[in-house]
Amino acid sequence: MADGERLISLDVFRGMTIAGMVLVNNPGGSPVYWPLEHAEWHGLTPTDWIFPFFLFIVGVSISIALGKRKGSDERAIERGVYGKIISRSLLIYLCGAAMSIIPFFQFQASDAPDSLKMLTWLAFAAAFLFLLLRNYKIAIALVGVAIIGIVAMNLAGYNVVPYNFGTLRIMGVLQRIAVCYLVTSIIFLHTNWKQQVGISLVLLFGYWLLMTVIPVPGCEVTTINDKACNLAAYLDRLILTENHIWRGSKVYDPEGILSTIPAIVTTISGVLAGRWITKSSPPYEGGVAAASADGVVLSSAKEITEVSDSTKNHPVPTESVGPPLLSKEGSLLNDLTQLNKVSGLFGFGLVLLALGLIWHSYFPMNKALWTSSYVLATSGLALLVLGFCYWLIDIKGYRRWAWPFEVFGANALALFVFSGIMARMISAYRVTGPEGTTISIGRWIMQNIYSPIFNPIDASLAFAISFILLWLFLMWLLYRKRIYIKV
Repeated sequence: MADGERLISLDVFRGMTIAGMVLVNNPGGSPVYWPLEHAEWHGLTPTDWIFPFFLFIVGVSISIALGKRKGSDERAIERGVYGKIISRSLLIYLCGAAMSIIPFFQFQASDAPDSLKMLTWLAFAAAFLFLLLRNYKIAIALVGVAIIGIVAMNLAGYNVVPYNFGTLRIMGVLQRIAVCYLVTSIIFLHTNWKQQVGISLVLLFGYWLLMTVIPVPGCEVTTINDKACNLAAYLDRLILTENHIWRGSKVYDPEGILSTIPAIVTTISGVLAGRWITKSSPPYEGGVAAASADGVVLSSAKEITEVSDSTKNHPVPTESVGPPLLSKEGSLLNDLTQLNKVSGLFGFGLVLLALGLIWHSYFPMNKALWTSSYVLATSGLALLVLGFCYWLIDIKGYRRWAWPFEVFGANALALFVFSGIMARMISAYRVTGPEGTTISIGRWIMQNIYSPIFNPIDASLAFAISFILLWLFLMWLLYRKRIYIKV
């Protein structure tokens, strides 16, 4: 399989996005350079681009993976696709919940030695990894080891406090992705692009109306300028309750219920972009592209078979084969069509960005509330970035610089899940600090490695870069073995 016979730009865009997400989620401490922080409330920083970019990419992947189902018999859709969409959504949601629940006990509240607790946590995390790899025997064995560890700590007289499900966060990043994937997939299967645009407009204007017209009980003034006295925050507290929303706020959840509605539009914008890229592709032999469950684009039956052989128990489904993307000569399309597609991505992107900036004056961009102006602006930016990657990589052939992002993009779900678990581990594990007090291992690393070399803000950045480089190495180990962790 020649390098030129693969649509790399989507993989690279996904890798850039997930790498950015891990980078901004894991600073060494404060202060942090402003592009690596979310806007305080209203506004838009590069960090605020990341999550909508990921939903946009999910939308592009839906268009590719489910494109073959367009126009299929209704009964055939019901028999096969719905089950896979629902099960995939459920698994993504459960992955998000598992990140919080593992290791099934409260680390700080339990009085056993941190080393014993950490070994148990590592056993559960490893079991989770092998579960995603569909290696159920090893996963069950590791769960057994972890349970033995908990029992042993209890028998030794330590108090191991069980996880409190009464404080489990119901929504979250992966949970929102699961909902958006489910709803958008169903919309895609039963609508054309004009209907998808119409649905998007209704949802965006409807959300604007709901957020600006309906009064919030108990508030003298209902306004999105107030973190508590807006309809989205009120519904989060009412339905999810304060014990099950983001702990950093307690008055709203940035991945809450009502704000997921415009997030669905972000995903639909990716669907429309995917249709634009894949339309009118000539069906030459050997040039059929496919998208796996998480949207990793593959380029032929040969490569699909290779991935299947290497991953054994989790092959890429043949029914995910999408619209053709490659020409007979190995380029994506003829030069004119390619440039038309790039021009369209840039043109639509600039229009949406401009509309988002205009709407910002009336309904400010806000990542936590996922406002309609925020949807338009970030979707426009996503189109511009995808267009640039498409032009630079798939048309011009400049690919070497993007290798790290190909590695990240190939296992984006695994990177997000397990880097998040590692971040919790290094925050929880305690060691003795220079003054005799106990501090987290993450803080110890900062104080003893980075702070003596850098000023505080650069030390924080150096820690984050080191963290992402460590994960580049770990993801490379999977990539070189052609192991792709999917749900």
